[in-house]
Amino acid sequence: MGLFSFTREIAMDLGTANTIIIHNDKIVVDEPSVVALERKTDKLIAIGEKARQMHGKTHEDIRTVRPLRDGVIADFSAAEKMMRGMIEMAVSNNSWFSLFPPALKMVVCIPSGSTEVEIRAVRDSAEHAGGREVYMIFEPMAAAIGIGLDVESAEGNMIVDIGGGTTEIAVISLGGIVSNMSIRVAGDDLTDDVVEFMGRQHNIKIGERTAELIKINVGSALTNLDNPPDDYVVRGPNRMTALPMEVPVSYQEIAHCMDKTISKIEAAVLRALEQTPPELYSDIVKNGIYLAGGGALLRGLDKRLTNKIGIPFLIADDPLHAVARGTGIALKNTDRFSFLRRS
Repeated sequence: MGLFSFTREIAMDLGTANTIIIHNDKIVVDEPSVVALERKTDKLIAIGEKARQMHGKTHEDIRTVRPLRDGVIADFSAAEKMMRGMIEMAVSNNSWFSLFPPALKMVVCIPSGSTEVEIRAVRDSAEHAGGREVYMIFEPMAAAIGIGLDVESAEGNMIVDIGGGTTEIAVISLGGIVSNMSIRVAGDDLTDDVVEFMGRQHNIKIGERTAELIKINVGSALTNLDNPPDDYVVRGPNRMTALPMEVPVSYQEIAHCMDKTISKIEAAVLRALEQTPPELYSDIVKNGIYLAGGGALLRGLDKRLTNKIGIPFLIADDPLHAVARGTGIALKNTDRFSFLRRS
């Protein structure tokens, strides 16, 4: 690129929970996928972490929106505003180019189960946010590249990417997805399990953010951990009396309440393995199955899946950023990777 080139290259992992942007091989934006808007005019007030801090605390003139649900765009206008705002954060921090918005070459990550309509919604949002040359990459493929696997080799690799809205399971070989399973059961469902459990079991009313903190501090896929976390104290109002309560929560309780959702992920992994050709199946047994996405950080999940399925599950290094890193590598190789979808 010349000094005065007006084309900027960015890779975007547009996630249900977080959006990550890579520019010049660096993660320049890593923010929650939330926007705060003025209710009457739909004017943008805040995006990312600032908007997340407002979530659940707004008055009637402000609304906070999560533009993506289950890995797809649920609010087109809010998604566009969020993408535009985050792109500005990424590319106009350090230069006078902010006065002259640059043309963007973008690679955007999408769930492998996306319909053509959903893919078009992401592409249109990217183009409206300034993308001149927009490529799409499926999430499990991006995760595989980010983990460091050779996706173009004749060897089978299986990825389970547990995000906020979807769990993506795919077998990859020769630069393509051989079999895949995309289910709309993931981190958000685990959070909902915690909200429901705390109300039912402890009679305490909690919001999404508190449930997320419980999941991070004492979330577990097993009721018996080698290195258990301390109980986490939750504060909130009693559902019946509205008087304040303090409840210590143990990891065993949370493991029980998340069991049903984790079982759905296990069943989806087994279904994906059933569809896998035998030659690739033997590669997977030899190489193990890779876990990526925020869900990979759930305590004991790798052990539970290994015990259930009988194939070793390996957690990727920095699973939260594996998809974004892979999207960044794909951006550098748009001419080489034939599996990228060009708009």
